Amino acid sequence: MQITFGEITELPRGSLHRMLADAYSFDSRCAAYWEEQWREFDDFFYDRPEIAVSCGFITWVDGVPAGFSSWDPRRLPEQVEVGHNCIISRFKNHGLGTAQMLETIRRITLSSPSRITVTTSELVPAARKMYERAGFRLLNRRASGCFSGDLLVYEILLRQPGSAPPTACS
Repeated sequence: MQITFGEITELPRGSLHRMLADAYSFDSRCAAYWEEQWREFDDFFYDRPEIAVSCGFITWVDGVPAGFSSWDPRRLPEQVEVGHNCIISRFKNHGLGTAQMLETIRRITLSSPSRITVTTSELVPAARKMYERAGFRLLNRRASGCFSGDLLVYEILLRQPGSAPPTACS
């Protein structure tokens, strides 16, 4: 299995939406609840290719798109928040989610945030395990008010907030 990473813009509009719909197909309530948000997310990235290139990527397995990851850098240098992150059904349970998240972390750390956060829900125990394998620690939980159960916020603390980012040695 050869894993590579490429630009979101390599795929046609609608691809992110289709991947999210597939990744959450284990529960029909997901599409009913999040369908509009997934379409808006897809449109946002395809309407702004410069953001798609700098804040997300596609994961390929043997030349087939298998998932993607995205993040929001607007709170830099304090934090970067992982956004939509998914692996389509046929590629789940092979460690691909962890590999994709480790690549996400690698790319995010290039912008020197103090921390990286991600929010998931009780509905997806596999996601929680994947975030923990990638180095995230549970920060807090809060009620979501929807069928998906509590929201769980995870973080990786890279440096103390407010401290200077590391500099290169001469």
